[in-house]
Amino acid sequence: MELLELAVPTLFGLEGLCADELRRLGMADVRAENGRVRFSGSPADIPRANLNLRTGERVLLVLGQFPAESFDALFEGVRALPWEHFIPREGQFPVKGHCLNSVLHAVSPCQAIVKKAAAARLGEKYGMELLPETGALYQIQFSIMKDVATVMLDTSGAGLHKRGYRAVGVAAPLRETLAAAMVLLSRYRGKDPFCDPFCGSGTIPIEAALIAKNRAPGLDRSFSAQRWGFIPAGAWMEAAQEAMDGEYDGKYDIWGGDADPGAVKIARANAVKAGVEDLVRFEQADATRFSRTEPYGRVVTNPPYGERIMEKREAEELYRAFGRACAALPEGWRLSVLSSHTEFERTFGRRADKKRKLYNGMLKCDLFSYEKR
Repeated sequence: MELLELAVPTLFGLEGLCADELRRLGMADVRAENGRVRFSGSPADIPRANLNLRTGERVLLVLGQFPAESFDALFEGVRALPWEHFIPREGQFPVKGHCLNSVLHAVSPCQAIVKKAAAARLGEKYGMELLPETGALYQIQFSIMKDVATVMLDTSGAGLHKRGYRAVGVAAPLRETLAAAMVLLSRYRGKDPFCDPFCGSGTIPIEAALIAKNRAPGLDRSFSAQRWGFIPAGAWMEAAQEAMDGEYDGKYDIWGGDADPGAVKIARANAVKAGVEDLVRFEQADATRFSRTEPYGRVVTNPPYGERIMEKREAEELYRAFGRACAALPEGWRLSVLSSHTEFERTFGRRADKKRKLYNGMLKCDLFSYEKR
């Protein structure tokens, strides 16, 4: 089979990081766009991307792109795609999608048209009026943006941020893909002490441990495309073995603290599920009294934002006290703090050396980086 076109949606601001990951995996024709990264790959690259990506949300197989200014154009464009190359006679093919800035703006009628067109093509190819849909799942996704339809198959199933280790979370959890991005942007590679004084359910320290160990984040979960016939039978095992062969052994100083003992208990349990309990320490601790004596290290953290008025004042007091604690750290420490608070730098007590816009879900945030002391 010739090279396939694949796309990886990302949280806004993470496109470049995800593109770098794909290039390191040896993928071809990698190009970052707004909210996604496209690349070319063989069927065997689908397992490799799903297992290894830390900052992408899912891996989509792009079947086609065409103008769709009417329902007829949408139907004919979808029907012209080679569905039979991918979906077997028994395959289930539900449809979901979205429309933006297009003549076709109502999602439900578009879903129905895409389903009808794919069924018409498959029914004709397999000589059946009614397809059974009793087999593996081939989730169809479409987007119609500025009257151009893109039609895809979702190879991942659950989003790639669902690594499998966070069965229980805490209030306002940080998505694993964003946590991994924060660690990567801090340039942590496992050598320095690494601390998260607001660790919550432990996502940032756990992602740091996975990065330090070079452990593929998808090894402990399953994917929709594992049941797809056009992907070579051994490709998933080969990709998993390749990933495990690349792991490092070592001892790392990775620490997470939180004022809530319940969160600390959850973080420890999540570390066990992630297989990094021997690499990370979690303790109940007050972030306003955070201190370390080592000459260098990294703090990567996501403190409470204080979205409501009363909480906002409390958050500002917390930032002030945390800022004073960080100011007392030895000169070689570097800090990365994610916050949506517009007055973070003022209340923390220092202007950031760098700021990067990121999104925590739909919430616009800044990653404040302090690189010089």
